[in-house]
Amino acid sequence: LHPGVVIGADGFGFAPHAPAEGGGWEKIEQLGAVRIGDDVEIGANATIDRGANRDTLVGEGTKIDNLVQIAHNVRIGRNCLLAAHTGISGSVTIGDRAMFGGQAGVADHMEIGAGARIAGAAGVMKNVPAGETWGGIPARPMRRWMRETAWLALRAAGRKEDGRDE
Repeated sequence: LHPGVVIGADGFGFAPHAPAEGGGWEKIEQLGAVRIGDDVEIGANATIDRGANRDTLVGEGTKIDNLVQIAHNVRIGRNCLLAAHTGISGSVTIGDRAMFGGQAGVADHMEIGAGARIAGAAGVMKNVPAGETWGGIPARPMRRWMRETAWLALRAAGRKEDGRDE
């Protein structure tokens, strides 16, 4: 554990009060724990929230960079890599050997398959199948994202797909 690591803080869980009760929010108790496997490295100022209704798990051999946020109920497999500023929302399941580039973010309740790779700054809002590489916002298979990005750049420059001017 590097300096500033926080393990077991409350997850971000709130339930709304009815408007008739003045609105506002009521904190949901976080009753789970955090379980960390062997040979895990957690970088400076990373945070791992305890589970709300089950334990948050970090599998053996996983390496977590500085400033990574792992929310409540997350389950991370073995030998995963999470680069700086990655944010994993609540109740996400990550398979073994998955990798995340810096500033990647995952919406709650998603599943990231074993061996999947998430590009830096990607915004994952769908389940990612095992072994696939995804990037972009919203994240999608890498080849599709690169093709769409290239097409958009050509169109923005006033060129057709074959490179000719319009």
